[in-house]
Amino acid sequence: MDVAEFDFTLPEELVAQEPSARRGDSRLLVLHRDTGALEHTYFPQLGDYLAAGDLLVVNTTRVFPARLLGHRVPSGGSVECLLVRPLRGGPEGRPLQDRRGGSLDQPAELWEALVHPGQKLKPGMRVVFEGEGLRLHGEILDRHFFGRRTVRLWTEDDGNVTNAIDRLGHMPLPPYIKRGDLPYDRDRYQTVFARTRGSIAAPTAGLHFTEDLLTDLADRGVQRAEVTLHVGYGTFKPVRVQRVEDHVVDPEHFEVTRETAALLTAARRERRRVIAVGTTTVRALESLVVDRDEVVQPACGETRTYIHPGHAFRVVDALITNFHLPRSSLLMLVAAFAGRDKVLAAYHEAIAHRYRFYSYGDAMLIV
Repeated sequence: MDVAEFDFTLPEELVAQEPSARRGDSRLLVLHRDTGALEHTYFPQLGDYLAAGDLLVVNTTRVFPARLLGHRVPSGGSVECLLVRPLRGGPEGRPLQDRRGGSLDQPAELWEALVHPGQKLKPGMRVVFEGEGLRLHGEILDRHFFGRRTVRLWTEDDGNVTNAIDRLGHMPLPPYIKRGDLPYDRDRYQTVFARTRGSIAAPTAGLHFTEDLLTDLADRGVQRAEVTLHVGYGTFKPVRVQRVEDHVVDPEHFEVTRETAALLTAARRERRRVIAVGTTTVRALESLVVDRDEVVQPACGETRTYIHPGHAFRVVDALITNFHLPRSSLLMLVAAFAGRDKVLAAYHEAIAHRYRFYSYGDAMLIV
C-alpha cells in the first residue's frame, strides 16, 4: 500500500494543546468495525460498551522527564537534549569507555539522544544542564543517523544521574504541542496506572482513565490486566518510505508477566473479549506467542512488531485509542484493526464534529 493512502487534512485548531479541564472529561467516538457505524458519546460512558468478563489491558509504563535544556561548554550557547534510550552504564557507576577507548572513571549513564543544534554538537563537545542547585554534565561521544548522538551524563558529586534527570528534566511533550511543558504536565501527561519508569511519550489512550472509571468498570465485572511497553522515539518517527510495508519501527522494551499471560489465556479459551488500551498495548499483546492450545506465553524483551493492514490479530478483540497523525505507523495499526476506509471515515466524522486530536485530545473505541 502507498503511504499516501493514510493521509488526511486536519484543521490546526483541532490539535489539542492542553489536556481537558478534568481528567476523563473527553469525548468518545465509537466505531463498530463490522458495519462501520459510528456513535458519539463521552469517555465516562465507556462501561456502556463493555461487558462483564471483558479483559481490559493497560500499559503501566511511566513517562520520565526526558527533555534536558542547558548550554554548551565553553560557548554558553543553548542546547536541547531528548534522551531516547539508555545504552550502558548507570547509576551504579559501571566503568565506560570513550570513543577512543580511554577509561571514563566518573559514575555515568550512557544514552542515545536527539540533540539540538545537532550541527554544532559533534563528538567531544561538552554540555551542562543545571538548576535547583544541581549540575548535570554531558559529553557527546558519537554521532548517528537522523540527528542521534551517544551522550555520556554524570554529576559533579558522583551522585545519582537518574535522580538528576528527574529533577532537571522536562516532560517530553510531542512536537505538535506548541508550548513548553508546565508543572501540571507531570501529572496529566501520565496515566493513573503508570508505575514502571521508562517512556519518553505517554501511552495516550490511557490518559482518559480515572480511578472512578476503573472502579465503575470493575463493578460491572470488567477484568483488568497489565503489560509494560516503554514508548520510545519511534512513536514520533515519520514514515519516510513510499510503501507502507517498507517501513521499519524502532525496537521498544516490553514485558508481559505470567499473571497477565494467564488472564489472556483464560479470556481466549472462554471467548471473552480482550480490549487493548492504546496502540502500545496492542503491540505488546500482538508480540506474544500463542500456542496450539490457546496458551498465551509471557515475554520480556524488545519488540519490533510492525502492525499494518494485512496483520492477522491473534489476541486483541477491541481497541481504545486516540486520534493519530496522518501517514503515521500508529494510524496504520488502527487501520489494520478496523479497516482503512472505516477508520478514515471515522476521522472525517471526528473532524466534522470538532473532536480534539492527538495526545491531549479525545478518544475512539473500536469494537
